[in-house]
Amino acid sequence: MEGRKAGRKRGTAQVRAGMASVVLSEAEKLYIVHGVQEDLRVDGRGCEDYRCAEVETDVVSNTSGSARVKLGETDILVGIKAEMGTPKLEKPDEGYLEFFVDCSSNSPELEGRGGEELGTDIANTLYRVFSCENSVDLKSLCINPKEHCWVLYVDVLLLECGGNIFDAISIAVKAALFNTRIPKVRVLEDEEGTKEIELSDDPYDCIRLSVDEVPCIVTLSKIGYRHVVDATLQEEACSLASLLISVTSKGAITSMKKVGKGSLDPESIFEMMETGQRVGKSLHIALQKILDEEESLGTSRPKVGFLG
Repeated sequence: MEGRKAGRKRGTAQVRAGMASVVLSEAEKLYIVHGVQEDLRVDGRGCEDYRCAEVETDVVSNTSGSARVKLGETDILVGIKAEMGTPKLEKPDEGYLEFFVDCSSNSPELEGRGGEELGTDIANTLYRVFSCENSVDLKSLCINPKEHCWVLYVDVLLLECGGNIFDAISIAVKAALFNTRIPKVRVLEDEEGTKEIELSDDPYDCIRLSVDEVPCIVTLSKIGYRHVVDATLQEEACSLASLLISVTSKGAITSMKKVGKGSLDPESIFEMMETGQRVGKSLHIALQKILDEEESLGTSRPKVGFLG
């Protein structure tokens, strides 16, 4: 009995994939790796196929914009609050975005320091993705140069992790920005030169942000000699290195980040970049179609998500 137990332990690998522990035997890992080499994954997808995604906007009432995205088993909720602030000294005529990511609700493993480190890593990645000048029109968020601007606080909540959280979060952030409505304001100046800000009372008198240049992240995981997009937790456990690529709707790459302990050779990186551009453009087209369809339904549309 003890010999069989010991043998089972040697044949089983417990791998921390992303942020959840996945237990895979060597046979399961071989099955996944060999399948990827034949462009046939465990769930029947090809190497460049995403799982079915559910996107719903305007799901949180006390926000300026919100979205919920479910990508396979990964569940993300994003809420955006627009608040007045002071422009940064280096960019006095622009507003700005602040990101906060909470992973503690996903599993007991991420309570405390583990969840904080993961949340900080995701937030830093989002700052890097949105550091591109044209991603969001920050000048439209300026109310009064050097004095007042809109600050968009983007809160990301990881409800459930089923792999590929970076892609799911970027999709949810873009959907929430599309849904964001910022009140129109007027700057009034009296005879003494004192400036006052007047907000419009009409809830429909607002400005919308253009999301045409907002990038989405495409994560490409190297498994064996090939790479896959939208990896599951089990596939992430079989991958030693991944490449995160932020891609615009026109296929332009705005940033890249390599994650994992393994290495990537230059040829693989170029192949992954080409795949990321191709898949990213298709992802933007599909997402924009969903957002436009939901927008056309107006306020009468039924709530179908977990907050419905």
